[in-house]
Amino acid sequence: MELLRRKIDQKLLIWKNDSEHLPLIVKGARQVGKTESIRQFGKQNYRNVIEINFVLQKQYKSIFDNGFEVDTIIKNISLINPQLEFFPNETLFFFDEIQDCINCATSLKAFKLDGRFDVICSGSLMGINYNEIESNSVGFKEDYSMHSMDFEEFLWAKGYKDEQIEDMYQHMHQVTPFSDIEWNVFSEVFKEYIVIGGMPAIVNMFVKNSNYSGTLKMQRQILLDYEEDITKYAGGLDKGKILNIYRKIPVFLGKDNKKFQISKVAHGARNREYIGVVEWLESAGMINICYCMEQPELPLRGNYNPDNYKIYFRDTGLLIASLDEEAQEDLRSNRNFNTYKGAVYESIVGDMLVKQGYQLYFYRNEKGTLEMDFFVRDTETLVPIEVKANDGATVSLNHLIMKNKYGDISYGIKFGNKNIGFNGQFYTFPYFLAFLLKRFLRERKI
Repeated sequence: MELLRRKIDQKLLIWKNDSEHLPLIVKGARQVGKTESIRQFGKQNYRNVIEINFVLQKQYKSIFDNGFEVDTIIKNISLINPQLEFFPNETLFFFDEIQDCINCATSLKAFKLDGRFDVICSGSLMGINYNEIESNSVGFKEDYSMHSMDFEEFLWAKGYKDEQIEDMYQHMHQVTPFSDIEWNVFSEVFKEYIVIGGMPAIVNMFVKNSNYSGTLKMQRQILLDYEEDITKYAGGLDKGKILNIYRKIPVFLGKDNKKFQISKVAHGARNREYIGVVEWLESAGMINICYCMEQPELPLRGNYNPDNYKIYFRDTGLLIASLDEEAQEDLRSNRNFNTYKGAVYESIVGDMLVKQGYQLYFYRNEKGTLEMDFFVRDTETLVPIEVKANDGATVSLNHLIMKNKYGDISYGIKFGNKNIGFNGQFYTFPYFLAFLLKRFLRERKI
């Protein structure tokens, strides 16, 4: 597989160059590119890399059996493979699939105190209580969450340069509309990203072949792999309930309000029977949860109903791959998102927000007369975000901005199939600029 440029590459370099760096745990769902990125980083920056995969090389789980002193661990590794060499200050230990070896987390304190070797762990952290890893290594590790490729990484894969992406941002920052050629090209590339998603192996195949051939098969295999992971790692939770929820996501997204309702997942299902299930899927990196705010006001955290939420796939490529055959053909041939148009655009904008570090929140009043897709905040205000699948009226957005009762809101954002603009109340941006929103809000001209 051709090496794709990823944002974690820069993160890993910064980490290595920090003289006080802690052992690093890279978390993320299966197939997002964790192993490949860490492996390449190790090859380029260390004399030696000791890579151990606890799923494929189960014999190495025993290296911690005699304690957690680094010399003891090295001795046990050498017994299993006497060919390995360990150069102080020039060796990276890469422990992969850490979710299959909880003892590995306990060793991180010893590695940090010893100081001779760098350590990076990776894993999906499915099937284990992350609190267990936390308590085993508190204060002696750093966490990094890795996602599938965002739109900027997809643009890099397609060959676009940093200067071209900076130019996109300057259009946004200056509130200057795109030319016809810019608009048409970026809109088309973004539609490709919606259908392909951000799984690196799939992106690589698509870019190499310049068509969709084989990509759907790979996406469907990932969906099956995720189901297999659920049955393998669900631990004390009911695997059937997790699968029930996971398989029903496209069904709820196809409905008007997209709200996820446990009572409609299975006959007689109750919220109390599904405690921990939705959170498990989120911590496994498979889904994004968007909670309904009690009121459209600050603060965001703590101001939401934990039983009222929407669920989105983390990757729109996987959402689309989960649809029926006819929808697939329509999407790939005609770019027609039909029934799922609203769900697709909401899902992808939500995922682009999550990849910038935002938690997802929405609002819908009891009567359903006022609703907003997402909320984020800048340094001072609450910012409503409307995602428009059609060029319809923006009644709720105008209401939230104009009414004095919503004192935390002073302006809004609308994402749609429209060029850049500002009407004094809200900014209009094309969907494909959502990946730049955090920077825009930070540097926005007042």
